Amino acid sequence: MNKPNSLREHLLTAVAGLKKNPDRLLIFIDTGSVRCTAAKGLSFEYSYSMQVLLTDFAGHPDSVFIPVLEWLRRQQPELLTNLERGKDAIAFEADILDGGKVDMSLTLPLTERVIVKRLGDGSLEISHPEEPDFEL
Repeated sequence: MNKPNSLREHLLTAVAGLKKNPDRLLIFIDTGSVRCTAAKGLSFEYSYSMQVLLTDFAGHPDSVFIPVLEWLRRQQPELLTNLERGKDAIAFEADILDGGKVDMSLTLPLTERVIVKRLGDGSLEISHPEEPDFEL
């Protein structure tokens, strides 16, 4: 799975304070599954909920949600283009702490395609194609 590390790197770059304190950004995978059809090949799709947790975060929530939306435009665009799928797609919770800080949790439903091809020598070629490019 490539998207968890991709989002981590994006947030560490885009959200003030996280680059200096990367330990305050935690990412977990919940309720994952693998879908594969009975087709000839071994290609499949990961489907999972990704939890993003920011601890002791002192910034404004906008400074997190805007980079997340920017990342979703490239990595999971149907959450933004499909109104039915997107209406409850980006869930969040926040625990208000002392001193203007929060522990904030975001939940994102993600998928990743994995293309598996058997080569002539019997070995497998595995690739993770980019998401379709929607004009947003």
